[in-house]
Amino acid sequence: MNCRRCQGLMGKDHFLDFEGTYGQMGTTSRRCVNCNQVCDSVIEQNRLARQKKVLVLPSGESDYQDDEVHLGAEAFIRLVA
Repeated sequence: MNCRRCQGLMGKDHFLDFEGTYGQMGTTSRRCVNCNQVCDSVIEQNRLARQKKVLVLPSGESDYQDDEVHLGAEAFIRLVA
């Protein structure tokens, strides 16, 4: 199995929850040996639940035309006395 973040090797690791209200609870998950990304079933379920569909406009026009635009300091006009 490869890591989603860096494509590195995923190995099994055992995790303990010391702050659980029922005492110590443990689980076995996968951790990347390169970047330490942790992947388990709960993380995957939450990741899938949060995925949003992306709206792509067929005309190629941007949909932010009516949004408020915030410009940087270069947009301010300095009054000269």
